[in-house]
Amino acid sequence: MPAADNRMPLIDALKGVAAQIILLHHLVSYGPLSKAANAMAPVTAGFLFDYGRMVVQVFLVIGGYLAARALLGASASSTIHPARLIWRRYVRLVIPFAAAMVIAILGAAMARLWLADDAIPATPTFAQVLAHVLLLHGVFDVPALSAGVWYVAIDLQLYALLTLLVWIGMRFGERAAVVLVAVTAMAALFHFNRNADLDAWAIYFFASYGLGALVWWGCARGNTMRWLPLLVGITVLALVLDFRLRIALALVVALLLAITTLHPEFGRRPDSALLAWLGRISYSVFLVHFPVCLVANALYARFTDGGNGAALAAMIAAWGGSLLLGTVFHRYVEARRW
Repeated sequence: MPAADNRMPLIDALKGVAAQIILLHHLVSYGPLSKAANAMAPVTAGFLFDYGRMVVQVFLVIGGYLAARALLGASASSTIHPARLIWRRYVRLVIPFAAAMVIAILGAAMARLWLADDAIPATPTFAQVLAHVLLLHGVFDVPALSAGVWYVAIDLQLYALLTLLVWIGMRFGERAAVVLVAVTAMAALFHFNRNADLDAWAIYFFASYGLGALVWWGCARGNTMRWLPLLVGITVLALVLDFRLRIALALVVALLLAITTLHPEFGRRPDSALLAWLGRISYSVFLVHFPVCLVANALYARFTDGGNGAALAAMIAAWGGSLLLGTVFHRYVEARRW
């Protein structure tokens, strides 16, 4: 999810829109503002509550695509020892993540001053903070310091798994590496992704992540006519056997990335400064939006009459505040511009 070089406007647009949907999903899912949203717009709020989290597939597929491009592209990293690559990824993730968790702890403490709600995380313990810093909070089922932070740990796991598969396979050539990735992705698609008990582990999500990686390889290496129909056919077969909306969405995103790779002029659209900005700050907004939403909920509960007008104003403030804080966070933390 962190920003990558050589930006493609379509990828920025997908990430930017997905991040906004996740923000709205959390607004209609937690705290008194969620009840107000359901009262004002029950159909829209219900749709965002039920399906908003599905857009994480956008980040999974794009993450696999960009990771494969880095590992197997023109400036391939597959010759570097995987431990070094995984360590670099960990540092790249954990610095903004740790800063965001400080914001989350402070935001939760502020929200507790005015609101008692199950959505507000309790004061963290040392073990809880350590688990988050090590990105092991999901594995050990540690209570989250903020909503959605499971994804950061999964991102590291997915990158580590892909890196190890490519490194092992490259001992026998690039084709062997890709076959190893494909076999693992298909195993996840037909088996592991169907077991929700595995959702703290990369293998559960590798169906989508691997799909993005395989789309890059198939299109960038000129294997489109053979590789892409095979990927689509296998994924459709998996959906026929067990339909999962998240996998169907992942397939759609993968096909968009395939078109972008094959036709670069398509990837340069939409040419929108707004979408480009939302894409650049998408990871930062993802990291910092929940404490902003908690504080907005607390202020709404404590200092307003609870009416629809106040709820709408609080939700707009939460959305705008998340974008503002995300922009500052991206500039001074994620992009390391201090």
